[in-house]
Amino acid sequence: MTNNQPDCPQRRKVCRVLMLPLLAGLGMPVHAVGIDTAPALERRVKAAFLYKFLGYADFPAGSFADASTPVSIGVVGADDMAAELTRIAAGRLVTGRMITVRALREQDLAQPLHVLFVAGQDDARAARLLRAANAQLTVTECEGGLRSGSVINFTIIDDRVRFDVSLDAAEKKNVKLSSRLLTVANRVQKGAS
Repeated sequence: MTNNQPDCPQRRKVCRVLMLPLLAGLGMPVHAVGIDTAPALERRVKAAFLYKFLGYADFPAGSFADASTPVSIGVVGADDMAAELTRIAAGRLVTGRMITVRALREQDLAQPLHVLFVAGQDDARAARLLRAANAQLTVTECEGGLRSGSVINFTIIDDRVRFDVSLDAAEKKNVKLSSRLLTVANRVQKGAS
C-alpha cells in the first residue's frame, strides 16, 4: 500500500539534510542525504523516532497482561513505515519486553495498543482516528495533531523532522514521558494553546 501523504514542497526540499541533532541526542546516528531520498528518509527518521520514544515513555502497569506481554505499536496509513519500524525493532527489547508492530486499518483501532501512529496531513481524519483508538501513546504528523488529542506530533522545521508534545494528552492517557524526551522536543504544550 502506498503512503497517503500529499507530496508537498516542504517534504521534497530536503537537500543536504542532516538528520536532526535530536537523533544524535537520542543516541541515533546522523547521516547526510540527497533530495531524491527525502520522502523515504522522512519515513525512516519517523520510524526511528517512534522506536526511540518507547525508551522515554512509561506505560501504566495495567496496560500489560503479564511480564511476557509485548509492547504493541500500530501504524495507520503508512505500511512502509510499519515495515521500517518492524525492521528497526526486530530482536530488540524495551524494558525487557518484545516489540510488536502492526500495519492497521481504521476498523482495527479498537484493539489495545501501547503506541499508535496515524499518518497523513488530514486533521479531521486524525482527530476521528484518535477518538476511535484504544492507544496510550498517540503520534500524528498533521498540523493540528496536538489539538486533535495526540500526545506527540511530528512536524518539519528547516527541512528536519521535529516533534511537539502535549503533556495534557499524555496525562489523560496515563503515559509518563521522560524529561529527557521533553528537553529535545521542539515544543512542549501544557494547558490550552
